[in-house]
Parts: sequence; structure tokens; C-alpha cells
Amino acid sequence: MSKLNLKIYSLKIVFLLVFIITSLNAVATHQRAGYITYRHLIGMTYEITLITYTYTPSPADRPKLEIFWGDGTSEEVDRTEKLDLPDNISKNTYVGTHTYDAPGSYTIHIEDKNRNGGILNIPNSVNIAFYIETTLIINPFLGSNSSPIILNPPIENACANQPFIYNPAAFDSEGDSLSYKLVVCKGDDGLEIPGYTFPLASNNFTLDPLTGDLLWESPVITGEYNVAFVIEEWRFGVKISSLTVDMQILVVPCNNRPPVIEEINDLCVLAGSSIAMVIKATDPDISDVITLTADGGPFLLNESPPIFPQPSYGTGSVQSYFYWQTTCAHVRKNPYSIVFKAKDNSSPVNLIDLETLLITVVAPAPENLTASPLNDAVQLNWEKSICENAKGYKIYRKNTYYGFLPDTCETGVPAYTGYSWIATVNDVNDTSFLDNNNGIGLPQGNTYCYMVIAFFEDGAESYASLEVCTELPHTAPIITNVSIRNTDNTNGSVYIAWSKPKDLDSLVHTGPFKYLIYRNNGFTINNLQLIDSLSNINDTIFIDTLINTRQLPYVYKIELYNDAPSNRFLIGSSQNASSVFATTTATNQSVNLQWSFNVPWTNINYTIYRYNDLTLTFDSVGNTNLTNFKDIGLTNGIQYCYKVKSVGAYSGTNTINPLINFSQIVCDVPIDTVPPCPPILNLTTDCDNIKNTLTWQRIDDECFFDVIKYNIYYSQNGGDDLKLIFTNNNLLDTTFIHDNLSTIAGCYAVTAVDSFNNESPISQVICLDIDSCSLYTLPNVFTPDGDGYNDLFIPFPYAFVEKIELKIFNRWGSIVFETTDPDINWDGKNIYSTNESSQGVYFYVCEVYEQRLGGIKNRTLKGFIHLLQGSGEKYD
Repeated sequence: MSKLNLKIYSLKIVFLLVFIITSLNAVATHQRAGYITYRHLIGMTYEITLITYTYTPSPADRPKLEIFWGDGTSEEVDRTEKLDLPDNISKNTYVGTHTYDAPGSYTIHIEDKNRNGGILNIPNSVNIAFYIETTLIINPFLGSNSSPIILNPPIENACANQPFIYNPAAFDSEGDSLSYKLVVCKGDDGLEIPGYTFPLASNNFTLDPLTGDLLWESPVITGEYNVAFVIEEWRFGVKISSLTVDMQILVVPCNNRPPVIEEINDLCVLAGSSIAMVIKATDPDISDVITLTADGGPFLLNESPPIFPQPSYGTGSVQSYFYWQTTCAHVRKNPYSIVFKAKDNSSPVNLIDLETLLITVVAPAPENLTASPLNDAVQLNWEKSICENAKGYKIYRKNTYYGFLPDTCETGVPAYTGYSWIATVNDVNDTSFLDNNNGIGLPQGNTYCYMVIAFFEDGAESYASLEVCTELPHTAPIITNVSIRNTDNTNGSVYIAWSKPKDLDSLVHTGPFKYLIYRNNGFTINNLQLIDSLSNINDTIFIDTLINTRQLPYVYKIELYNDAPSNRFLIGSSQNASSVFATTTATNQSVNLQWSFNVPWTNINYTIYRYNDLTLTFDSVGNTNLTNFKDIGLTNGIQYCYKVKSVGAYSGTNTINPLINFSQIVCDVPIDTVPPCPPILNLTTDCDNIKNTLTWQRIDDECFFDVIKYNIYYSQNGGDDLKLIFTNNNLLDTTFIHDNLSTIAGCYAVTAVDSFNNESPISQVICLDIDSCSLYTLPNVFTPDGDGYNDLFIPFPYAFVEKIELKIFNRWGSIVFETTDPDINWDGKNIYSTNESSQGVYFYVCEVYEQRLGGIKNRTLKGFIHLLQGSGEKYD
């Protein structure tokens, strides 16, 4: 055989081997879709299930697959089942068990090099790995967890130019919240596949984040597509797992139209009641046979699962009866999801329609709630919840009746009712609660209303009970007034009034009676001091005098005693009640008022009064339901005095209404404490004369109305250490020239100052460096021939140079000249031999030390000099 024939033969062998390898690779490609789930077994041991969908005829079968557990270890896991489905699809199930060493977040994944070829939205898919992952989070504070399971296989067919819908019918056995989002398919090393795109749609391609409905409206180009989405699992607002599904959709040309399921509304149902409805579907192609089925978590329940005869068939239309008898075991916070599926029998693709029904099963409200009043507490009792799986009860209170009637899907006690949570009973068998206001007693005079709900382990709440209201017996004094009569540092006085008890037991409380009056500075009851007493039960007014009402608030308490010599005892005490105490903050042409108090009634409105120097009376200047007020439009430098009137009431029926009380008189002087706005600064430089010109402008006349001067700040070292260099008192001149400088480098800012010496924030800081001017530069030619022109090697005109370090080298690398003088003045002679240098090219290195922003900084110049001699050649 000749060398030429041998070479041709060898090439044929190579081409044949390449063809065989390529063909085997094409035949071997098989992974189409898949996902990973896990189930908690015990402790930190989990059962992991890998589901893949492959091309049945492919010789690249996978009886084992390596699963990476996410903790640095991996294991080859055996396939436990291979199920051949229609359309050359095989479902493969791999099950393994793994124990983790500690709590943490673990990403379980597989990577198989054999993703199938020809996927339109994955470039060169035959050479892209198939990668899926699931994140397992072990958090002992959130309890054990198993991932959701997928009930609808993630491999479907679609028809070009027809809407496609898919739902994974994910179900979480623990009732955790699920959310959905589209992600990019991943390949080698778990990285997003380069060049991946979501499928082209005539309208849109979306995934509902709540229901998981994937809508492709509509496919445009026929072929195979892969999409990925993540199912995230949440518990008490914390993400506890995520599961990535890599799904394949085959789009083919066809004239078929999909069936349509009649719309189904989501439901909230009372546990113990039943759901009964007819599910209907029709097909616009009336000769198509429709198959109606349903999937969802409720069908997997052990106790009382729904009944839905399936599959049901019909030509052109079909219907089936859905029935579910719910029980307390079905109560959970998050809704159950049921996906109804209608599928036609058209060729070449069976088109489908999906309808997702969300059902929330709600526990019934606790029944027969009663509220029994005591002296300073309320005893609550109710019947045990019929749901034995309830964890306990939550109690809510409000001082007035609301009339709450919950909507069908409205559980618990909404905040808009004004009710507040006051206690939790963590035992479903404990059906009583004593409300004594956390041990300090409930104030008499109010109406107290209650609602109770049952709650469950996953956070689910029952419907609220009916409201019940009660009022405490009036067996103690009820303070109604603590009002400032006179404001003074030493001669102030306070008006205190109260309502006498109306529900005393005359057989027990025989009298005589005595009120003891206690007082303390401030708003708290610590260190209460007895200041006086009254011996007539009808004497319910006291004037407290000779106190500092200008600077201090006061809190009071009234005790009622049975004062018989041989039968003296405390009948009851009032709740503490304070005066209204106002404070002020003066600002520019305004005074801000704030006020505080501590009272057992509810203040609902406030009137603000200002003293009128002309009428010598207080006039109303405002009304609010807040505890602050701003009086504006005042004149700076003039004193203004105020007092606040509060209007309130108890919610009960045993006291007067309204309750009116006044604060002390408080005065203040408006003063301008608001600085002007910063000016807008501009900066120009004159390099020849070494000076900088600043100009600035106002941005808002109102913000500058009382400006009296401008301050100019400068720093040669940067904007961090600006120093005042000039004050411009001429308001018409908004220009400043900074000259007599050694360098133009520096930073500038300007501020505005008003008549109250309030200085604005600095303007923007503008910095200049010598780069704004011509920098130190050297020529590349000079002629030291004595003709009076260009006889010296000197720099171009320069400025801001402290010194230089210049070295000039001949072509052999020897130094012929060096200097530190910025003017250089080299006459072409060798600095060492004094001989004239020969004509030729010389190289230089020059370190230039410049007066730059921040100080002296060096800059390196390198270049060539052409030395030209006019008369003959001279040598070193």
C-alpha cells in the first residue's frame, strides 16, 4: 500500500470512529425531565426520592445514579422502579436514605451528562448536562419537615398556536405554604445554561406564584422545550425547602382545540361541613372524547378524603360529581389545592385544560363565651372547641362593642376591629381565663368586650366567637378629672374629681367612709404620698394647691375606706390618673406642642388654646385627635402661651361623659433654627495667573430670604479638611476670586448664613487639580549650535513644579546630563566631560514633583530627544 493510500485509509478510519462516537452520543442522550423530593424519617435521617423521565428506546439506561447529598458526600442509588409510559417515555424512581451530622442547609443534586438533544431553547443540548437540585433545610426551631410531592408528571405535549397549561399539583402533607417561580435550566456544575431562553410565545409565558399554573399562551415553533421552576416551601414566614423541577414540553403542529373546564370558585368551608359540586368540561371540537380527572393533596388524606369518580369520559362534554365531607383533621392555615384536568383524544396531541380549586378548611368558633364581672377583673368561660386537634385559644379584648361578623374566609380577629390580643391559653381543654389586666386590675367605669378563637399547630385560626361585653361593678372611686387650675412654679393648683361608688353592699360597707388622696410627681405611681383625706362619701372634689404645675405633671390615686373604729378596711382604689402635661419646641415662625398623660379613660379629642394679648383670654387655634400640634405663621422673637383641653370618656355607663381636663400653660418664643439651603457652586480657573474664581447661586428665594452672608471654605489637601478663608457680607456679590496661590489645586465649598446665624449645609465640594492646566512637558528636538535659536533643552512653559529629577542617556545607556532644576537649560554638553554631545537620539527619564491636590506628588516622564548639530559632527 502506498503512503498516499495509507493516509487516505487512516483518515477514513478516523472519520468512521468520529461518526460512531457521535452516533452513540446521539442515541445515548435520554434525560428529559425530573425532580428530587425527600421525606423525614427520624432524627436527621431522610429518605430521598429522585424521579427522572427518559427516552424509552435509548440504550443509555441508568439503573444507578449518583446523588450528591449536599454535605460533601455522594452515593450511587439504585433504581427501584422503571415504568414505561406512552410516547416512548419512561418514569424512573431512585430511592436512597441519608443521615446528616448537624442542622443546616443542604443542596441535594444530580448531574447526568446525557440530556436529550434537539431542545430548541437550549443551545447544543446534546452536550449539556441534565442537572436538578432540592434544598433541604434542617432547622430544629421549625420542626421536622418533608418536601412537597409532585402529583402531575412534568412532561407534556402541546399544540402549536394553542394555549398550553400545566400545574404540578404539588402537595405538602404538613400544610406549609408553597410558592412558585420560573428559573433558568441548569447544566454542567449546576450553572445556568449559557444561551438558555424561555420558550417563544405569541402572547406570554408565565407561572402563577400562588397556584403554580404554568401558562404558555401560545407556542409558536414546534419542537422540544425544557423549562424549570422552583417550588419554595414556607413555614411561619421562613423558607424551609426549595425543589427545582426541570420539565419538558413537546410542541407539534395540529388543528386541535383544547377542552374547557367551567370556572370553579375557591372555597372556605367550616370543618364538619361538606362540599358538593359538579365539575363540567366541554370541547369546541364536539367529536373529541374528553377525559376528566383530578389530582391534589386531599385525595391522599387518610381521614375522609374527597370522592370524585374518575376518570370520567364524554364526547363533546363531560361531568363528574365532587364531594368532600370535611372534618377537624382537615383544618390547616394554608388552602388545599385540587387540580382538575380535562384531556381530549385528538391526534397528534391530546390537549388539556386545568382548573385549580383552592379549599381552606376553617375550624368553628368557640361557643357560648360568657364574661362575668368581678371588682377589678372579668372571668371568661367558653365551651371546648369541637376540634380536638386545636392547640389552644387566644383571647382578645376591646373597650367597646364592635359587632364583628366574619366573612367566609375571615379567620381569627382582624386588627381593624380594634380588638387587641391579651392572652393565650395553650391547652384545648382549658376553657376559662381571668382577665385582671396582667395583675394590675381592670379600671372600673369601662365596658369590656371579648372574643375568643381556637388556634392550631401550623398557625391556623378558627372563626372568632361571638362578642360578649360586660361592665365591672362600681365599687371603688373612679377618677374623672385631673385638670390644671393654675400654672405656677410654687402656687400651682390642680382640680381632681371622681365618681363615688354606686354598687356598695350596705350590709358589708356600713360606713362611715373616708377618701384618702395620694399624689406623685410625674406619670407613674411609684412613691405615692398621702396628701389629704375627705370624710364625706359625697365629697368627690379636691383642689391640690401650692405645687409646681409649670414644670411637673402629677398623678393621683383615691382610696375609699370603711372608717368605722372597729371595722376599718379598704373598700376599693381608683386607677391612677395624671394631669395633661404639655411641652413645646420653638422653630422658625412656629411652635410645636406635644402633650402626655396617663389616665384610665380614653381621650379622643384635643383643643389647643393660645393666649390673646389684646383680649387677655385664651382663644382656640386648633383641634386634633393626635397628641401634637404645630402652630404656624408666628412672629419670631415674640412669646406665645398655650394650654390644651382634652376631651375623653369611659366606655361604661357609671361616669359622666365627656371628661374635660386642661393642661398647664406653657410658653415659648419662635426662633429661626432652620438653616438656609446650600448654594449651588461653580468654579473656574485661570492657569496663567494662578487664580480660581468661585460663583454661586440661590436655588430657592424662600429658602434664602434672610441670608446675610456667605462663607467660603478651602482646602489644598482635599475635601476633608476644609477651612474658612473668607466671609462675603455683600449679598449682591456672589463671586469670590482666590489668587496669590502657588497652585490652582484645591477644594472649595460655600455656605449661606442667615440673620439667626444658622449656617446652611456646605454646597457641593468642587476640587481642582493641575490637570486643568498645561502640565510640565519636554520637547523632543533641540539644536545646540550657537545660532541663538533653540540652543538649550528647556521645558515648555510650566507651573506648579517643585523640582524634577532628570537623567538623559546616550544610546549606550550612559548618563550625559542630569539635573533637579525644572528649567533644565542643557546646552548639549556632557555634564561629566564638558564635551559637546554628538548629534543623535537620546533617552530621558524625568521624575516631576508637582504641587497637586493633597500635596507634592511625582509623575514620571519618559521620552526621546533628537539632538541636531548645525556645523559638523562632534563627539563625547
